[in-house]
Amino acid sequence: MSSKKTLLSGVKPTGRPHIGNYFGALRQFVDLQDDYQAMYMVADYHALNFIQNKEELNQSILDLTIDYLALGLDPQKSIIFKQSDVSEHTELAWIFDTITTMPYLMRAHAYKDAEAKDKEISVGTFNYPMLMAGDILLYDVDVVPVGQDQKQHVEYARDTAQKFNFIFKEEVFKLPESKIMPEVAVVPGTDGQKMSKSYGNTIGLFATLDEITKAVMSIPTDSKPITESRNPDEDNVFKLHKLFAKQDELLVLRERYQKGGMGHKESKEMLIKNIEAFIAPLREKREQLTHDMDFVLDVLKDGGKRAKVKAERKMEQVRNSIGVKLY
Repeated sequence: MSSKKTLLSGVKPTGRPHIGNYFGALRQFVDLQDDYQAMYMVADYHALNFIQNKEELNQSILDLTIDYLALGLDPQKSIIFKQSDVSEHTELAWIFDTITTMPYLMRAHAYKDAEAKDKEISVGTFNYPMLMAGDILLYDVDVVPVGQDQKQHVEYARDTAQKFNFIFKEEVFKLPESKIMPEVAVVPGTDGQKMSKSYGNTIGLFATLDEITKAVMSIPTDSKPITESRNPDEDNVFKLHKLFAKQDELLVLRERYQKGGMGHKESKEMLIKNIEAFIAPLREKREQLTHDMDFVLDVLKDGGKRAKVKAERKMEQVRNSIGVKLY
């Protein structure tokens, strides 16, 4: 029996990752699998709030699984599984629905954001915190890695666990803890704002050299002459250098920025070279995986079976506690 704590995280298969996603979370996922019994979920039922097209969702699920594997998630160390392969997620979410009030769900960030934008809100969007609570509580998870702005997800799971345990007078659910990801300096996009798909300012995590070049060359810069000193910390290109340049190279770059003599074209070309050196091995690994779909599907199938064993064990306990188990 492993003494390691259990960790779970999930990603919706709703778009291709960019370098901001990597430095913000995905890099830590790879590191955490050595220290925890790690479970990484392809949150395909959550994705139904955004994708309602069979072919698109099929491909998005496969793409995210391949991304996980290309980045270094190891199915020998972690359980990599598809949410929809474990029906207990939705069963538990329904049970939680019956003890949850509408005003409580109206506090959720996603609901308030949709309401503020005057969107027509689906039941799935309104109710997603209960499915997420099911995702977490189903596996006796100890820790959930989240960014500071996602802490509410874990708070909802903790509240729900406590309420269930109180109502049914049994300590069925463990209270999970948030594992706040180390603060990463905001990864700037090609327009200087935070890198985000919604801003259209991303550099893809598996981008080709041509795509990297196009993105970097589009980064806006000041119009000072090359000989003039500039503050590197206010330069959009230098902010990205901090992520990809080696420490000694970064010190030289900073000095050249401050002394004058570092042109934008040269700086961008150096950045392209460093980003390509970082991405090329990931891109190559990902390309290899696309030609071995049997392996990719086997990872999901095996992960689903392993997750299902854990989920069934917990749901037996839940059904007994609520009074529906008769035989």
